Amino acid sequence: MRQVLVVGAGRIGRMAGHFLSTTGDYRVRVIDPSAEALGWFARHRPEIERVRGDVADPKALDEALAGGWAVLSCAPFHCNVGIATRAKLAGVHYLDLTEDVAVTREVMALAKDATTAFIPQCGLAPGFIAIAGRHLTEGMSRIEELRMRVGALPRHPANMLGYNLTWSTAGLVNEYLHPCEAIEGGEFTTVAALEGLERLVIEGVEFEAFNTSGGLGSLAEALKGRAERVNYKTIRFPGHRTLVWFLLHELGFARNPEGLGEILEKSIPGTEHDQVVVFVSASGHVDGRLMERTYARRVLHQELDGLPWTAIQITTAAGICAVVDLLREGRVPSRGFVRMEDVSYRDFIANRFGRHYA
Repeated sequence: MRQVLVVGAGRIGRMAGHFLSTTGDYRVRVIDPSAEALGWFARHRPEIERVRGDVADPKALDEALAGGWAVLSCAPFHCNVGIATRAKLAGVHYLDLTEDVAVTREVMALAKDATTAFIPQCGLAPGFIAIAGRHLTEGMSRIEELRMRVGALPRHPANMLGYNLTWSTAGLVNEYLHPCEAIEGGEFTTVAALEGLERLVIEGVEFEAFNTSGGLGSLAEALKGRAERVNYKTIRFPGHRTLVWFLLHELGFARNPEGLGEILEKSIPGTEHDQVVVFVSASGHVDGRLMERTYARRVLHQELDGLPWTAIQITTAAGICAVVDLLREGRVPSRGFVRMEDVSYRDFIANRFGRHYA
């Protein structure tokens, strides 16, 4: 069995550890500074080795990485460069879930002369969304437009934001603040977060979508010169974007994102009854004819292996665990920087974890 270290025992770390430990193909170790968070594994997955340690401490990471084959970072995005650095020194494969563009660039730099694989942005968006987008554009001689839309939402919104906290609050605020990569007029560019507001109707339900950073991953760079327009937007219930703009730019929390995160943590409840909505549309020329292809999927919270899981846990952990499987099977490169859009959609969907997107 391959030994895998999961960094972070939060919601996504739990799901990833659970997924991998039930296969019989991996020995799983998890590190987290919180005894309470590690206690979940003691109760539900006692066969997983638990290490209480500071994930920002190089010595603690080195000890946890010893004897490992791969490390999965389910820690906050600002921890990832340090984790990737220790992974490189330890000679283990590195995977993460970050949406942060600057962090991904630093991971890419670390990967240049690495003897193992460095695969950031392996979750939902960024992550699977790039795999699906690249798949829909296969065979198109010219891509007119690629639209990618993803939302992690409550099933039953009950506040003015139409939102419940389902994943990293720091990551949520981060994606509302930073420039968003896109292709416009065939040229690589950046657009402002929270702009590009549009209305969507999916399965009879009205949503809004707007620019957020990081969801596109490296796909815009990969499609530069082939596509006229490529963009990524986050899906929310109507009115969410206006309230977030007010908080960030009218009340000034853009200058104090940590403060906004603290307020959201105190005021906005979490939920176990969530949904993940994914919509991808590609239009382009195939054999001289303009064609459109679409992928749409709604994933709901559900019980797996006798335990309740949220939709964001399932989809995010399924993304990174499927890539771990494909790495073990030799279906993705085993050294250097690996982009998610280079992962085969067919291999991913056929995978035991990727099937959650099928």
